[in-house]
Amino acid sequence: MTILVKNGTVVNADNHFVADVLMHDGIIEQVAPAIEVNDLKDLKIIDATGKYLFPGGIDPHVHMHLPTPAGFSSDDFYTGSKAALYGGTTTLIDFVTPHKGENLLEALAKRKAEAANSLTDYSFHVSPVEWRNSMPQEIKACLAQEGITSFKVYMAYKGSIGLDEDVLRKVVKAVAEAGGLLTVHCEEGDEIEELRDQFYKAGKRTPRYHPLSRPPEAEARAVKKVIGFAAEAGCPLYIVHVSSALSLRHIKTAQQNGQRVFAETCPHYLLLDDSKYDGTFEQAAPFMLSPPLRKKEDNIALWKALTNNTVQTVGTDHCPFTMAQKRKGLNDFRKIANGAGGVEHRMELLYTYGVLQNRMSLQRFVEITSTNAAKIFGLYPRKGVIARGSDADIVVWNPGTTKTISAKTHQMHCDSDIFEGFTIAGSPEQVIANGRVVVSNGIWSDEEVRGRFLSRKIEKPN
Repeated sequence: MTILVKNGTVVNADNHFVADVLMHDGIIEQVAPAIEVNDLKDLKIIDATGKYLFPGGIDPHVHMHLPTPAGFSSDDFYTGSKAALYGGTTTLIDFVTPHKGENLLEALAKRKAEAANSLTDYSFHVSPVEWRNSMPQEIKACLAQEGITSFKVYMAYKGSIGLDEDVLRKVVKAVAEAGGLLTVHCEEGDEIEELRDQFYKAGKRTPRYHPLSRPPEAEARAVKKVIGFAAEAGCPLYIVHVSSALSLRHIKTAQQNGQRVFAETCPHYLLLDDSKYDGTFEQAAPFMLSPPLRKKEDNIALWKALTNNTVQTVGTDHCPFTMAQKRKGLNDFRKIANGAGGVEHRMELLYTYGVLQNRMSLQRFVEITSTNAAKIFGLYPRKGVIARGSDADIVVWNPGTTKTISAKTHQMHCDSDIFEGFTIAGSPEQVIANGRVVVSNGIWSDEEVRGRFLSRKIEKPN
């Protein structure tokens, strides 16, 4: 199929300009003023006058079909990727979490099979959850054979997938030697588990005690610690879902010292605060996620960090659960399924509450929703830019639309929405993925959906 988008304002991370964009067989062939195409069969023309053309969004942090004690997260790769496309995100980066004793490549093969029904392009971060003598070779094989460039470790959840400090140091060194990037969930796991148990034994078992058991200091201490480990090993570092102003201080200091430290935050840490844990169980449970929501002061600090480039990306940590799943922790906040949905709303929220409130430019919006993730995780210039030779993943953005977010109308497979009632101004009018219009004016086009899977091979980051 050939698509010609005419008269749109192309917005890349480094510039913006009015142009036509010609796409054929999933690749951008030309970006120029006044492109004319004559006598070409299967040509679709889209008039984008007055609209923005953004590179397809890249969400670097999602958890589709994630197994938990409460059951799988309620979006699988099909429903979650469909919701992503409705919101203008055309590429997802999910996770591979092996069982203890399982080879990383074997776990990756299983995860790719689970993702076979994804409607978007996707890739993975692979998680070492233990240390074996073969781990350095397995990490190298993920890079060389599968194009996996990033490896996720957890400093929390030590009873299952989290790493003790001695193992963490070994993994950091192995990733550095392989030429990979370490991504880290930063919370002091031992401290958190002690606090959680103390609250429970004291009869303090409601969602209100979730943020109190996971204080910002526990996140910041973990951030500082892993920055030190990465510096010792010479390993580039990507800190996921940063939620607190305290953590930002350590990240900024490391960056100023010349260390390769990247940071990600999420829309909920920018727009929501811990007052959401007040009220009834039904009101508070949807907001149970980790790290927890913080204070309004942390919201402000994170917006500033996006502006000054201390934080480079915004992911969603998309991991929704139904209220029935959440209720399994009705009398014990420790057992409430942790996670919420957001993949569908990320770009609209950042445009409405970032661009339109003068917190960022259109070009910065493109950086944090697409380009930076593409560069950090080895997808650029295939992804993250509207340019000749890049994948034909483009969002035709209408700045004149308005709507209100609601669980009754969202695409995510979940019966609650943490952004319920938020007003949105501006949204995708057409979403082009792999050179096909998959969403047009809110209408899904099943026959146009063709997922191509990045996990087969992606290039290493520069």
